[in-house]
Amino acid sequence: MKITGIETCVLTIPTVKPIALDYPHHKLVVAQIATDDGITGLGYSMAFGGGGAEAIKVYLDTRLAPLLVGQDPLFVERLWERMFRGDRGIKRQGVAAYGISALDIGLWDIAGKAARLPLYKLWGAVTDRVPAYGSGGWPGYGVDDLLGEAERYAKRGCRYYKMKIHHPDPRENRKRVEAVRRALGDGVRLMVDANQKLDVLGARRQAKLLEDFDLVWFEEPVLADDPAACAEVAQSIAIPVATGENNYTRFEFRELLDRKAARYLMPDVCRANGFSETLKIGHLAAAHQVALSPHVVHELSLHVVGALSNGFLVEWIDWTPPDLFDGMPACEDGHFRIPDRPGHGVALARGAIEKYRTG
Repeated sequence: MKITGIETCVLTIPTVKPIALDYPHHKLVVAQIATDDGITGLGYSMAFGGGGAEAIKVYLDTRLAPLLVGQDPLFVERLWERMFRGDRGIKRQGVAAYGISALDIGLWDIAGKAARLPLYKLWGAVTDRVPAYGSGGWPGYGVDDLLGEAERYAKRGCRYYKMKIHHPDPRENRKRVEAVRRALGDGVRLMVDANQKLDVLGARRQAKLLEDFDLVWFEEPVLADDPAACAEVAQSIAIPVATGENNYTRFEFRELLDRKAARYLMPDVCRANGFSETLKIGHLAAAHQVALSPHVVHELSLHVVGALSNGFLVEWIDWTPPDLFDGMPACEDGHFRIPDRPGHGVALARGAIEKYRTG
């Protein structure tokens, strides 16, 4: 089997309220890989809020796709190494990592279809049903928006809800967490996410004000670029730390693990150089008895969690319009059943490219 061509595009997808209060749209950088055997692979990276999508596409088209055309797509690891080592002067982070991710996801889609297996089974399944946490609580939300979203996830059976703590006054963040706790009761556990907005002292102060809520985790308390600071926070607060959505390679995650900087790691398959690298990160975390809870794109992350014994939760942000994908798994009783279709099981819906294409 040989790769005969790779078609790419950027899709701009509007979001719905209340998410639209902070992010009016997201963008997908899509790569459709064709082969001479008639099997096609769909890969994509999600640029949250749209940032950098056009640059990702240019890098993918000009530097990465030419490395794959004419090659056997079933040699996924070899092609991943070919892409990862293709530009010695460009670190495989940011734009480059998003591009590699989209193509690696598409290659694995082909591999699963050729084997007639869903990816989680191809990788050695541990479960076919994965719990989810509802995610949102953005700073642009009023209290009614916040409580309404949290209650909607709870009604879908989610027993976990994650909200942002972005207010400069940590007491205001506590008030919002307290309001959600009162509304949802003890049946739903909470997480908070600072999105890198604090320093070590600020994170300690905020954590002290939230300790009594028995939070599952405190996410990205400090800059993702500073694992030493993250470790300092993790070792000085009573709430477990989660991080990783803005880290890209197993080498970065190895440092987080070596420093004992987190109890939950959160690689994003669309950022962390695709399925290939995310699985390595997951196995590395297992060697340290650390849980993996991938960031967003739950329709893809499900396969990772379903293949790893240290997989924990997938993040569910309910923003995707019904006419974007075919095969999007549905949340039932707070869980997602992993699709049993070959590959990752997701396809673009008919007309989605024509409707949403902007590049």
